[in-house]
Amino acid sequence: MEDKNQKKGKPIKRRDFLKGFGGGAMGAAVAPKFLVQEKKTISTKEGNIPVYSKKKISLIVNGKKHTLSVKPRDTLLDVLREKLNLTGPKRICNHGECGGCTVLLDAQPVYSCMFLAVRADGQKITTVEGLAKGGNLHSIQKAFIEKDGYQCGFCTSGFIMSSLALLQRNKKPNLEEIKQAFSGNLCRCGNYFKIYDAVSEAAKKMRGA
Repeated sequence: MEDKNQKKGKPIKRRDFLKGFGGGAMGAAVAPKFLVQEKKTISTKEGNIPVYSKKKISLIVNGKKHTLSVKPRDTLLDVLREKLNLTGPKRICNHGECGGCTVLLDAQPVYSCMFLAVRADGQKITTVEGLAKGGNLHSIQKAFIEKDGYQCGFCTSGFIMSSLALLQRNKKPNLEEIKQAFSGNLCRCGNYFKIYDAVSEAAKKMRGA
């Protein structure tokens, strides 16, 4: 995905956005508030900042509210896989490079391995497990099956979630727009052309064509 907004004359790539959104400057601004566990507060010019060894948060995951305690270093991927048993998001690179852990956070695709769980407090999260309704697969899932948009399948959930984010904002993407939407997703099997076909087919299904 390539943002139309320009910064210093260069387009903002989806990979840069996702990494920055999850673990970059914004994450760095939050982390110091929680990391010093042996003290109750951190004194600053603005006043005392509370410090937590654990913090209770609420997440709305696939339409269901969950309240749980997390550590300051816990990522959203940690919580989804280890606390909520949602294993669709995959831990592959664990460095925000491959997109296998992609989920939607308030409809925006993010690398869950780079996104601190405390920052997701109160927000809506969608994983691949939340797409099927009433035992029926989502149109994107059906299209990936019909067009063989997978091989080993390990990266597939990340591609499906990135596809959903794309098709929610662009109902009829062209090939270049599909490629840009997947700039943060890697397929180690190199099955890209079938994945592109799957997204085009999913777009038709979602338009009712």
